[in-house]
Amino acid sequence: MPSDEKSHYTPPPPVPSYEEATRGYSNNNASSSSSNPDWRPPASPIDTRPDSETEAQGLLASSSSRPRRTTPAGYQPPRVDSDEDEDGASEWTLESDRDDDDDDDDPNHNGGDVGGARTRREMEELEIEDPLNGSSASSSSRSSRSLLWRKRLALPNWKWRWRIPRMTVRLPRQSDGVAAGSGSGSAGDAEAGGESAATQTIRERLRERMPEIDSSAAFILIGRLVGLTIVLGFIYLLFMSDLFTSMSRRIGGQMFDPEAVRQHVVMSIDTARMRDTLKHFTSYAHIAGTEGDYALAKDVYNHFLRSGLDEVHEDDYHVYLNYPTKDGRAVQIMSEDGDKAIWSAKLDEPEIGGESAGHQTYAFHGHSKAGDVKGHLIYANYGSREDFRKLKEMGIDTKGAIALVRYYGTQGDRALKVKAAELAGFAGCLIYSDPADDGFLKGDVAPSGRYMPADGVQRGSVSLMSWVVGDVLTPGWESKPGLPRMKVEQTNGLVRIPSLPLAWRDAQVLLQHIQGMGQPVTEAWRGGVPDVEWWTGNSSSPIVRLKNEQDEVEQKTIWNIYGKIAGIEQTEKSIIIGNHRDAWAFGAADPNSGTAVMLEVVRVFGDLVARGWRPLRSIEFMSWDAEEYNLIGSTEYVEANVDELRKNAFAYVNLDTAVTGSEFHAAASPVYRKLLTRVLDRVQDPNFNASLRALWDGRNGELEGLGAGSDYVAFQDIAGTSSIDIHFDGPMHPYHSSYDNFDWMSRVGDPGFVYHNLLGRVLSLIILELCDRPVLPFDMGNYSLALEKYVADLIKWVEELKLQDKVHLAPVRDAVQEVKTAVEEFEKWEDEWQRAIIHSNGWEANSVTRSRIAYNSRMAAFETALLDLEPGGGITNRTQFKHVVFGPQLWSGYDEAYFPNIRDAIDAEDWKLTETIIQKTARILRQAALSLLPSEEAA
Repeated sequence: MPSDEKSHYTPPPPVPSYEEATRGYSNNNASSSSSNPDWRPPASPIDTRPDSETEAQGLLASSSSRPRRTTPAGYQPPRVDSDEDEDGASEWTLESDRDDDDDDDDPNHNGGDVGGARTRREMEELEIEDPLNGSSASSSSRSSRSLLWRKRLALPNWKWRWRIPRMTVRLPRQSDGVAAGSGSGSAGDAEAGGESAATQTIRERLRERMPEIDSSAAFILIGRLVGLTIVLGFIYLLFMSDLFTSMSRRIGGQMFDPEAVRQHVVMSIDTARMRDTLKHFTSYAHIAGTEGDYALAKDVYNHFLRSGLDEVHEDDYHVYLNYPTKDGRAVQIMSEDGDKAIWSAKLDEPEIGGESAGHQTYAFHGHSKAGDVKGHLIYANYGSREDFRKLKEMGIDTKGAIALVRYYGTQGDRALKVKAAELAGFAGCLIYSDPADDGFLKGDVAPSGRYMPADGVQRGSVSLMSWVVGDVLTPGWESKPGLPRMKVEQTNGLVRIPSLPLAWRDAQVLLQHIQGMGQPVTEAWRGGVPDVEWWTGNSSSPIVRLKNEQDEVEQKTIWNIYGKIAGIEQTEKSIIIGNHRDAWAFGAADPNSGTAVMLEVVRVFGDLVARGWRPLRSIEFMSWDAEEYNLIGSTEYVEANVDELRKNAFAYVNLDTAVTGSEFHAAASPVYRKLLTRVLDRVQDPNFNASLRALWDGRNGELEGLGAGSDYVAFQDIAGTSSIDIHFDGPMHPYHSSYDNFDWMSRVGDPGFVYHNLLGRVLSLIILELCDRPVLPFDMGNYSLALEKYVADLIKWVEELKLQDKVHLAPVRDAVQEVKTAVEEFEKWEDEWQRAIIHSNGWEANSVTRSRIAYNSRMAAFETALLDLEPGGGITNRTQFKHVVFGPQLWSGYDEAYFPNIRDAIDAEDWKLTETIIQKTARILRQAALSLLPSEEAA
């Protein structure tokens, strides 16, 4: 029970009379109120008077029929509807409460219930029970005595109230003073300095409303202020000492332990899902820009959505593509007069996909030149520039002829084969798959083996990828509506003579028809086609017709699909994973083994996000279109977002022909060595009962160089984003043919889809390393060692050419040493950071966090610093390619090359240009070294 001691009770101020309460109304106010029955007083402010006044004073009611009038501030007109109201009312009825009541306009409405309801709410909020009834205030007829103890708490030997007395004092409204002054004194009296009756009244009422603060209330007030100061000070120290931030990180680490996350993603990779995905994505042909391609783009889009990625969107570009027509292709041996065909090549493979797959793709070359040409047939080995020079030395007339060359060999890029034939004066070019390079002489052929059968045809693009990458009509900018476009005849990215691919069954007939003509070839030129005597042919060879009429679309729509998981520490920084979707035929290995792996990894990471996990840096998944033509989808994206990528893209991971066998390979920037070996240690190959790291070391595996063969080109060579391409290789697969289908993959390429599963694990772990390690796991020391090796190889090459008197590479060599020194100094910080974290038992101060984030950014920016971004910079005559270390040479095609600009200048025997490029390369290397230092040190 509450104490009955009188000292606990603070008597209320005297209740003003009705005249005192209403004297603030002038006759004008009264008349305006009565003349307008709809007039309502403005809502009064919340009553903030001391509790003692509110508790002690009941509600008196005024007649509900009397017009409402505005009362003096702090006081409400009493209501006298009934005695029951008086007993039941417990708190002042606020004007705002009445206005909000639905029954306010009802003249029979009981205003006391409003006050009682509000009292009950307050008591329920404070969880104070009625001391008499033992329950919360719910009765409409409580004893008024209980109201005296409402909201009070008595403690032994402590005489203090539960609530601090309210300190707000309500002043009379301005109208009170005016009205009072008019009745008690004149303006002249006021001007004479006399105090008016209104002023006296205000003073009296202020005294009445001033709360009485006894010693116990003052003690409570001071105590609470001291307590509040202590709490605020503690919170301040908590944040300033970084304990709160560190604690939140530690809690997050306990909820999502990094090792547990790694184990989770590894065990979550579902082989059956990848098998089903691959079966679906290889169920019909889907060349870029076609209906099948669009259907699969929507499938990827919907998969990203179902996986719960934060952002999913489609990005369209309008690019130059070509397509074969049904009767637009022909390779024929003509009669002597050239008017009649005496033999025609079959060109296409037999239908392999079945009825449900629809018609498979015609055999053709993407971006080939349209035309219908005739000429005598000449065999030119692999079609390299050296091979055509050899023909010239033999005295073979090649002008206006049709070249027959084989895939692979000394010139791996089919486009450069056609270009070399064009420069040698040929009118057209035919490229076939020879059994010595890709056929029965190498092993079992498809569909039961890995090599090309007699009727297998390797499709592919003949755009000059190492000259112009992306849409050949918009080199250097994205292919969007409204932006400039070149004419087809203006671009340097297209060849100028028609070409077609052939199976060796068709090439056999052509080779047999030139036996005994021209010159017999050397052993190095002899292929594996059976029943053939190998001759070059000459102007007396049979006339061959090459017809290549096609549909050409200068602005064909293609579709990239993007999905993103936002990071929590560096949201703007991204780890990008990409795989192209389009295929020349069914594309089981190229590219859809990579598609199946990427979509499964998307599902696994989407599940992680659904569980509440978040990476430190953002993860972006990208499905590229039109890669097969000229790396178009990825390049257009990079060109559209190049500034953002140079600033915020930390890494690019590429999947393409991801699984064709059991041997793991990686082509990458040197920074990935440490990360990759760490990942390979964690993945076991069940077929060999060894880790991938052990198998890698067992064959002396090394990071391979990045050439110009897949979607990493634009990221590495244009944006300066450190890139890696990962895959499991086999000895061979039926590349770009209709035999690269689901049946081949399930029986030959990867029975049981074991290596799809392993690559999914490798990819997931690489992503976690890149996106969720506090310190970006780049191996900068290995980069400096690799640069030393690249320079040594360049010097050796110059010496082999006996050009050391003309080519002086000392500036580049010295600049690489500066990079090495800067890297050694740079990497010391990570050791210091690790010691600091260990010393602080895992806590990381905010200042250290900021330093770590800046350290990561400088590390990732090192690759970007190796770009030649000066006006007109880049590789000479190919300014899309900006990297001074990586990039294709003019004639290297898919093969990797180091310091390509210097090599091109030496090839051109332009010694002045060579010296200029050497000096610029050295300067850029030194600037990259400085970029590793903090800004104040670099300055």
